[in-house]
Amino acid sequence: MALRRSGEGGRRGSASTLVIVGLANPGDEYAGSRHNVGGDAVRLLAQRRNARLVLERRQRALSVTIPTTRGPVTLAVPITYMNESGAALPPLLKRTSLEDLTRLIVAHDDLDLEPGRLQLKFGGGLAGHNGLRSIAQVLSTHDFGRLRIGIGRPVHKEQVTDYVLQRPTGARKAALHADVERAADALEALVDSDFDAAQRQINAGRD
Repeated sequence: MALRRSGEGGRRGSASTLVIVGLANPGDEYAGSRHNVGGDAVRLLAQRRNARLVLERRQRALSVTIPTTRGPVTLAVPITYMNESGAALPPLLKRTSLEDLTRLIVAHDDLDLEPGRLQLKFGGGLAGHNGLRSIAQVLSTHDFGRLRIGIGRPVHKEQVTDYVLQRPTGARKAALHADVERAADALEALVDSDFDAAQRQINAGRD
């Protein structure tokens, strides 16, 4: 992978070797929804690492930096609404001194993958995802890593908004929780190995 830099000068802060951002809408109203699986996976990863995400108002995100065998890794969940997710990135990348955008991973829900499917990729289109669109606009590039977490599509196209914001119940709730667990497993693989090795593992379904 070629290095891509954001071009923003004057960065400062403790350097992180990897920054993982999980997308979600804030507030109890959206907790447990399909649209929040990216943020939920990052929260679960922090919990597994005995770390607590702390509100950083200037960064417009909850974040924590954890030690790993491959160096410090910063986990973050923006506190903005999904379509403003990009607002958290400039201060977050400045604080973590991350200029190499190959080391930025955004975990997000994906309508084009069936529930239970995961895909780790670098760059590509935005697939109509408002959170990805906001980040791409702020960074002026599509070239950053993504962990796509499949949520499938509703039967009718006009139901998409309700579908992604809906909190499933019963068996569907349990299935969504299992998908979040698998996504957190995938992020752990990414933390513990390089991108290419994690990509082979995750995309082959061995997350």
